[in-house]
Amino acid sequence: MGPMTIPQSTQAADIHDTLQRVFGYARFRPHQQAIIEELIAGHDAFVLMPTGGGKSLCYQIPALHRPGVALVVSPLISLMKDQVDALQANGVAAAFYNSALGSQEARQVLARLHAHELDLLYISPERLMSAGFLERLEEIDIALFAIDEAHCVSQWGHDFRPEYQQLGALRSHFPGIPLAAFTATADAQTRNDIVRVLGLGMGNHHVTGFDRPNIRYTVLEKHKPFDQLLRFLESREDQAGIVYALSRKRVEEVAGKLQAQGVRAEAYHAGLPATHRWSVQEDFLRDNLQVVVATVAFGMGIDKPNVRFVVHYDLPKHIEGYYQETGRAGRDGLDSEALLLFGAQDVGTARRLIENNENPEQKRIEVHKLNAMVGLAESVTCRRRVLLNYFGERLEQDCGNCDVCLNPPEQFDATLDAQKALSCVYRVGQRFGVGYVVDVLRGADNERIRSLHHQQLSTYGLGSDRSEQEWTSIIRQLIHHGYLVQDIASYSVLKLTDAARPLLRGEQSLSLAKPRIRELTKKKRPRADAAHGPYDELLFDQLRELRKRIADEQGVPPYIVFGDASLIQMARDKPTDEAELLNITGVGQHKLNKYGSDFLNSIALYSVEEGRADA
Repeated sequence: MGPMTIPQSTQAADIHDTLQRVFGYARFRPHQQAIIEELIAGHDAFVLMPTGGGKSLCYQIPALHRPGVALVVSPLISLMKDQVDALQANGVAAAFYNSALGSQEARQVLARLHAHELDLLYISPERLMSAGFLERLEEIDIALFAIDEAHCVSQWGHDFRPEYQQLGALRSHFPGIPLAAFTATADAQTRNDIVRVLGLGMGNHHVTGFDRPNIRYTVLEKHKPFDQLLRFLESREDQAGIVYALSRKRVEEVAGKLQAQGVRAEAYHAGLPATHRWSVQEDFLRDNLQVVVATVAFGMGIDKPNVRFVVHYDLPKHIEGYYQETGRAGRDGLDSEALLLFGAQDVGTARRLIENNENPEQKRIEVHKLNAMVGLAESVTCRRRVLLNYFGERLEQDCGNCDVCLNPPEQFDATLDAQKALSCVYRVGQRFGVGYVVDVLRGADNERIRSLHHQQLSTYGLGSDRSEQEWTSIIRQLIHHGYLVQDIASYSVLKLTDAARPLLRGEQSLSLAKPRIRELTKKKRPRADAAHGPYDELLFDQLRELRKRIADEQGVPPYIVFGDASLIQMARDKPTDEAELLNITGVGQHKLNKYGSDFLNSIALYSVEEGRADA
């Protein structure tokens, strides 16, 4: 099929006809028409438009109204495929040229390109900028260049890709061809970088705003996260959604648990075979799946309008990613929800991932972005205000559609608790992280505290009346309010700021928000009773999961492996060898031989991770 180019003389009136006839829409959304007319006239443009705002039409319609083929730069094969499938379904001559094509398919696409049979060609930046392809383009009529996901150009962008920076050379290679950059997520620094790198200084800038008023933002403190997820899904059985987790292992674990609960769920991450990923994507698009549990590898370019919810099981590494991923909900404009489960451990995990970056400048940028994300999660003011403010957009009044607006957090006089926490940070020498300070405050009896003689401190056990979650929330808010800082360069060690002094001296009072640990039903939880004392609840949950896995493999009830009392004692004493494990109630020689190594390994791995977070 030949290209659908429309004669220049009639194009101004015909863009509305194209919108209706080719794409089936009756009218343009805000800014679309102006951008389209500029590109048809041959001008450059920078376009920032939220997910679901209609970015694609802004370059697809000009591609049909200008002679030649539009080259669309896209970072992901799945994104290219979805766009091309949608265009072909509308009768537009579109193709992609990437590594997913076999040699014969690739030759066919190039033949169509040289035969002037294509309206749009989607291509990766490295393919486009290769010397051979640039030479090939000298023989081709080019309608325009569209750089999709343009935040990848900037080192300040949340998904920086060095190969995208090569695109800056397009302006010198093709000075007369209009070039447009499109993104849904870019702060002011990233926007300036995109314009500079791509040479868009003379083009118009269209920033249509970031607000997605149909999305309700909710943040819950992470506490038995899978139970929280299940409760969230209970009333949404007929709704499609995405659950994002940081690691492939977590993705598979959560997907498996959901399946065991009868939820139509599948895992998606880059480590799975391409055929499986394609199958999951297709099943989700066709409403055969209710929930996709995924890493960030899923979603970019997934044009599914009826995603009703997005859950972040783990803390995203930056607000841009959070905004982009939550933006996959409610692309049809209908009411949708974004739930974030936020835990202290997530922050430590994200910081350890950042530490793996060997580029110090990039590491500094990533730390900055993570801190902003933590600030959003900890906020006790309107979430939308904080979110939009990050992108430089001011909301004049509270949104009325986030958890803080709909259910303002109950405040309490936290002066005494704050003094206890600040004093404890000081007493342990300002050398430990959140988890350790909480352990000391709650009077935990573990090897680390004993070896450092911190059970002798005046603040030891001073906060035994509050739970681990409550103290973690209090300390987190003290950081957010500027009384404590986490030393990023030293594994998030807590240190007092100058603002802490008047609070410690009793010269001022402080109100904080009660933590949002919402339980729809109060389930009995193993208590830190006199026999067991305080124990590490996160470790207990981890050991319980291990017990369940072993029990399922052997086809026996979990209590046959070990009872809760045994796991509580393990979570308190953290045994490091077989002799110590034998001292745990309920561990005999047979069970030691049968299960000992699995439980000791799990405790050791947890202790290593905890040490990295708190060291």
